[in-house]
Amino acid sequence: RSLVVVHFWAPWAPQCAQMNEVMAALAQEHSQVTFVQLEAEAVPEVSEKYGISSVPTFLFFKNSQKVDRLDGAHAPELTQKVQRHAAGTAPVPGDSAKEELHARLKKLINAAPCMLFMKGSPKEPRCAGFSRQMVEILSKHGVAFSSFDIFSDEEVRQGLKAFSNWPTYPQLYVAGELIGGLDIIKELEASGELDTICPKAQKLEDRLKSLINKAPVMLFMKGSKQ
Repeated sequence: RSLVVVHFWAPWAPQCAQMNEVMAALAQEHSQVTFVQLEAEAVPEVSEKYGISSVPTFLFFKNSQKVDRLDGAHAPELTQKVQRHAAGTAPVPGDSAKEELHARLKKLINAAPCMLFMKGSPKEPRCAGFSRQMVEILSKHGVAFSSFDIFSDEEVRQGLKAFSNWPTYPQLYVAGELIGGLDIIKELEASGELDTICPKAQKLEDRLKSLINKAPVMLFMKGSKQ
């Protein structure tokens, strides 16, 4: 294992806990990489040696030499750096297979105006924490969304992480663009932006009004007029 990623963290910083979850997901995906957590204030000599002035901070080592650094809680950038420095240690799929997967992923994230990639289904989330909370927030705000169970397709589960540079689930997409995971959605909810970003489910009364006014004369019947 030539690549070592060291996370300098602190127990009082909530963003560090979030990035620990990201690291855990990356560790599953990159078994050839060693991930280490160091409490910055518990090792002051080491923190001073490497100029650690804030948390979270990530240092990247190859063959005992520091090769890169990332300051702050930036999950996509951390994912990119791990992938770049770990390149060559794992088999890479052929270009045609990668293109086919990318085309499939694009089709999936655009399958509905609002797409949620989660563990399980909205009715039966298989993750009691993050996926269930995400569904509860979207439902509370009346968001119209479709979902995809990542446990149903391992290729999609792994491919979407790299495609969007976001290593954890659930992931929410609107109009084919990644909005983020649970933490981002909670921030959008708190700021009031969630209601403007996500499409709303049409209320039954509004649907009925729309149907009734679809034509000057509307006939509601059993079967068809043919």
